[in-house]
This record gives sequence, C-alpha cells and structure tokens, in this order.
Amino acid sequence: MYQQMIFVNLPVRDIDASKKFFSELGYTINPQFSDETTASVVISEHIIVMLLSHEKYAQFTTKEIADSTRTSEVLVALSAESREKVDELVDRALALGAVEPREKQDLGFMYGRAFEDLDGHTFEVAWMDPATIEG
Repeated sequence: MYQQMIFVNLPVRDIDASKKFFSELGYTINPQFSDETTASVVISEHIIVMLLSHEKYAQFTTKEIADSTRTSEVLVALSAESREKVDELVDRALALGAVEPREKQDLGFMYGRAFEDLDGHTFEVAWMDPATIEG
C-alpha cells in the first residue's frame, strides 16, 4: 500500500546552524537532498522537514517570507510515544537554543509542550493516551 509522505518546507537564516540544531535533536540530515542552501531533515520515514535558505525558499513563492520570530506561519505538530519523550525532545531543543513559547498542557489523557527553533518556527510535541485514542 502506498504511504503518503509530508514535506514541510521552512525558510531559515543559517542552514549550517539549523542542520546542527536538528541533528543534535536526534534527527538525520539526508545528504542526498541537502546542499549549501538546503537541508533535508528526516523526522520519520514519512515526514521530512526541508530547511531552505531564504534565497532558495524565495524560488518557490512570490510571497514575502514571514519573519517567524514575529508572526506565526505554521505550527508543526509531532507525536511522541510518551510524556517522558515529549519532555526529552523539548528539553533537548531548549538546551540547543530553542525557546518554549508557552506553558506545558496537561489534560491527563493528553500532554504537550512546544518549542520554537532557531528561526522561530513552532513545533508542538504531544502525547495522547492510547486508550483514549482507541476508545
């Protein structure tokens, strides 16, 4: 069966700094689709984040590139296998220079936190109790 993939394209100011940030979060950079203007970050088999320099990103749009430190352009939501994994990923991001834009959300059956990467892109990381999903 065909598994659809998602490619999230994000403009970044410094490709090398962003590659280092996401690598140190534990993600792989696919060198086959990366160069001095682009980094292909493998989140999972079916989720790829394409980091593009502003010049490269501008080749794909006629719109002004958002300053994601001041405006919201996208919220990227990632699932986590446990509450501990949520904390582990967000805490690692914070140690690498990310910012936590809001307090954690703990609804009992669902737990989430967020971080803004080096360019201000917001990543929401959440765990949901599997019993809640099944029920």
